[in-house]
Amino acid sequence: MMRILTGAGAAASSTSFRFLPRSVDAFGSTVIAERSPSPGVYWVHAWTVGPDGVITQLREYFNTDLTVTRLAAATKCVWQSRLPDSATNSLPGLVLAI
Repeated sequence: MMRILTGAGAAASSTSFRFLPRSVDAFGSTVIAERSPSPGVYWVHAWTVGPDGVITQLREYFNTDLTVTRLAAATKCVWQSRLPDSATNSLPGLVLAI
């Protein structure tokens, strides 16, 4: 993924990837994008963006039901995967604490 995002990959491989998320949500310095391009395939990207707008961290989750939770005085869910109906009960769950 780093080669594709930075342009360091070979010309053929960098043009074959099309980033078409189903949804993009942002809260604070965290940006979440998700997509289910075909049955049985589901991914979520979680980016941390610095004050200058540069991505400082990228996490990729494939075929995982992700819940993002903000840790503060009270734990609060701020985002949850919107899985396609076919994947609702078949993916492992993961909590990302920010």
